[in-house]
Amino acid sequence: MTDVTVITIMRESLMTILIVSAPMLGIGMFVGLIISIFQTTTSIQEQTLTFVPKIVAIFVVLIVFGSWMIRSLVNYTNHIFSMIEKL
Repeated sequence: MTDVTVITIMRESLMTILIVSAPMLGIGMFVGLIISIFQTTTSIQEQTLTFVPKIVAIFVVLIVFGSWMIRSLVNYTNHIFSMIEKL
């Protein structure tokens, strides 16, 4: 195993992690921004107000994109296992 192979595997794994987690992180950030704007306009400074809507939004995204996320991770795992076989 060369250093180029290791770097390629690390790059692919980081890209897979970023792509799979992007929908949840994006929706969490969007919901947090909307609630922050709402808190600013109404002068409500409750810390727990952002927690529940973010959790609900992330669960909804997980339900919607869950099969795609699992498929992507399984494909990447199969790719890694096939690379191990070639060594």
